[in-house]
Parts: sequence; C-alpha cells; structure tokens
Amino acid sequence: MEEKSVLTVTDYYFQQASKIKGNKSSSHYHSIIEIYYMKRGSCNYFIDDKSYRVETGDLVFIPSGIIHKTTYDTEFHDRWLINCSERFVPKSVRGELNSLPHVFRRSQVTAECERVMKKIDFEYRKSDEYSVDALKGLTYELIFLLVRNAKEQSETPSGSAFIERAVKYIQENYHGEVTLSGVAEAFSVSPEHLSRTFKKETGFGFSEYLTLYRLQKAEYMLKNEPGRSVNQVAFACGFNDSNYFSYKFKKAYGIPPKKILKKFEKTVDK
Repeated sequence: MEEKSVLTVTDYYFQQASKIKGNKSSSHYHSIIEIYYMKRGSCNYFIDDKSYRVETGDLVFIPSGIIHKTTYDTEFHDRWLINCSERFVPKSVRGELNSLPHVFRRSQVTAECERVMKKIDFEYRKSDEYSVDALKGLTYELIFLLVRNAKEQSETPSGSAFIERAVKYIQENYHGEVTLSGVAEAFSVSPEHLSRTFKKETGFGFSEYLTLYRLQKAEYMLKNEPGRSVNQVAFACGFNDSNYFSYKFKKAYGIPPKKILKKFEKTVDK
C-alpha cells in the first residue's frame, strides 16, 4: 500500500492511495467536501440514500454533511481523494453543490480530472509558501469542470428502489420509533430480507445507519438550536435514553454532546 499526504492544512487534505483487495469499507459523515477519483479499480459507493457502482475513470462528488460509505471488492484499486472546506470552492458555485450529480462518468471529465489531480498532487507535496493558493486555484478549476458538465451527466444508481425507499423512510421517521421489523412490515418483506439487502447495498447494518443518521441530526441541533438541553436533543432525535445517546455521540465525535452545546451557546451569547 502506498499513501502520500504532506501539506499540513487543516481544511485541505489530498491522498493518493493504492491498495490490495481486503473487502474493506469506510464510512464518513463530515462537514467538508469530498472529491474521489477512481484511477483504477472499482468499488460500491453509498451516498445519502442511493448506491452507486464506481468504475475506473469515475469521479465522485459529495457535498458536506452527507452520510456515505465506500466498500471495495476488487483485487486492486488506485484512487485519489480530496477533502476540503468551502474555502476552496468558488463562491459563485457554492449554492449549486448540493444539486451536482454524485458520480461523473464521461471521458472528457476523466481526462481533465487526471490532469488537474496530478497538479494538485504536485502542489500538495511541494508544500511551500505558494501551495495553499495554488491548491485553491486548482481545486476551483476542478469544481468548475464538474459544474460545467453537470447537465450532461445523469445519475446512475446501482441499488434497488426498495432499499432507497427504506433509507428515505428512516430519514423521514428517525425522530420516532423505527425498528427493523416495523420497516420490514411497512414494505411487506421479512426482517431477515431487509437486513441482508440493506447491508449488501449500503454497506451499513440497519441499526448502524439509523444511529448514525440520528447522531447527524443531533449534532445539527446541538450547534444550531442552543436553547435545547442534551436530553431534549436526544429525545427529539429518537433516542429513548439520554445516557446512551451521550455514549454513542462521544464514541462517534470524540467529545460529549454537552461540550458542543456549551461551545455553541457561548458563540450565541457573544
């Protein structure tokens, strides 16, 4: 395995990685943008409520705040990854990011993407006093490439409509009682079939995804609705036990929910 990442900028990260098959997966939810280019290989990408098959030459774009998971199942893959804040996105297109396709599959985009990615790799490793501005310019160029080709690109989900509806059901009802058996009954399938198919297509276990989605909503409430207590946030997001909520939140985010609440309450007071 070869991985390269040099420049230490808190809101910009670039990685070029080559890995041998290990049936590994990684899941993310973060407040930064992700741009992923599959130079060689393939994988399954679950983004928001849909699954995509990503092949050699595909470029994946994920706005901030979207739950996603990557599952690799090929013998080898070589990919380039960018994580960055909106500081590296042109102001003129920031309002369009959430409407962009998640997967770009066009030969014109692939050729240009490789050209720009190679320059980003060079600047990231060069790491001198001009690199941050150079990275900003190159990332601007990459995002303009996507925006200008967005209308030519149609979405190509590879998952079943059944699982897409199940995910949307969770997203719409997370604040109430949501169970595997209840969702299975709503879609007239057995709990075993729902569990097996959900895991296969999304990479998440049913309960794993439900908890992650609830935690995402809780984080938003803690940061944007400071008048609520931790208990109120927990129950508003479907957790029946505030202690369990605090445990899961700290495990996922590294800090207890009370600290986030206090931090953002101070910000509001100022």
